[in-house]
Amino acid sequence: MNEKLQILALDLRKNFPRSPRETLGGYVIAGRTLDKCRAILADSAGEYHFDCPLDRVFFDFTGIVAKAFKDLVAKGATDPEVAVWIEDHSRIKEKAEVVAWNNKLRATRPCDMPIELQMFLEDYIPEVTPRNRPVYVWFDIYDLEEQRI
Repeated sequence: MNEKLQILALDLRKNFPRSPRETLGGYVIAGRTLDKCRAILADSAGEYHFDCPLDRVFFDFTGIVAKAFKDLVAKGATDPEVAVWIEDHSRIKEKAEVVAWNNKLRATRPCDMPIELQMFLEDYIPEVTPRNRPVYVWFDIYDLEEQRI
């Protein structure tokens, strides 16, 4: 394993990846995706998965191929290097389009999601979020489960 990657990789068995709200290269989800990718490569992902449905939302919007992203990360790319790479490889070139997408995701409520995800979240939310803590938007689930809010 690349020594630089080993230094950059979080141990997700002990720590949480970034909130999906945090941006990298201007995109929500991207920093979290990077944290999970590094951890997978460093064999420290625990229960986290790379190229999961949340990561796919980012990859599908940008047109970035998960394998190409993973290949870059495996070389030990830093956050700023990954941010530049995302900008260069994303099919989205208009900042306004990225901002609108970010804000749409930040405001996505469980009831706005496909029924399959709503059905999954129906059991998942009470299982992983603190009792009596409301979930207003999709990203709340991650931040409540990982004790950021």
